[in-house]
Amino acid sequence: MYKKIINGCIDNPIVSSVFAVDFLLLLFIRPPAFFSLLMLGTLAGCSMYLGQKTALFK
Repeated sequence: MYKKIINGCIDNPIVSSVFAVDFLLLLFIRPPAFFSLLMLGTLAGCSMYLGQKTALFK
């Protein structure tokens, strides 16, 4: 399972880096409300995309 996650992140470097940066910004910095909602939507979209690409429970 971990090998699929690592391979999915390596195969999609732009999406995984956007996911990591977005997550860390939301975790450590308190952006304004509208920007926070926009970033949360981006985080959800990236996680759904990576989840579809890795297909862990097939």
